Amino acid sequence: MYALIENNAVTQVGELSILFPNTSNPTHAFAIEQGALEVVEGEQKDQRFYWVTFDSYQVSNGVVTRTYVNTPKALEDVTETPEGQTEPVTTKGLKSQWIAQVKASANSQLASTDWYVWRKFERMVDIPAEVVAERAQIIADCTAKEAAITAATTMDEFLAVVAPITTLE
Repeated sequence: MYALIENNAVTQVGELSILFPNTSNPTHAFAIEQGALEVVEGEQKDQRFYWVTFDSYQVSNGVVTRTYVNTPKALEDVTETPEGQTEPVTTKGLKSQWIAQVKASANSQLASTDWYVWRKFERMVDIPAEVVAERAQIIADCTAKEAAITAATTMDEFLAVVAPITTLE
């Protein structure tokens, strides 16, 4: 993507074929000769955790940067009563969403050994010690992750906790 610049301000942005419609196959060199500059993308934070919206084009030292506003999403649940309604609506915050994902992951890991628990319950057959230990570790890990997510009070703290588990989706 390129931008046409006049008086150090962006006047038009687009692909070369849009900026130069009367030129067949415009090249990068041609665009530069015509006063167009390539647009560099500014910082866009992870959209799972931030609302990312386009802000503006900034021209500085011959570089055009497309800038964004990165607004953190709510960590806590938000309950509101929308205008014209009598029932409150709760929007789940990132903490609730990630705790649910951590629990779902733990339940998925436990599922393969659940039959041992049912066998113990129905027929009183002991669960092998290694299975008990494995299940206890999964539950302890889940509990620790949930506690750390709950304890986070800022986006930076929250990201530090969920960074090792960002493969969860």
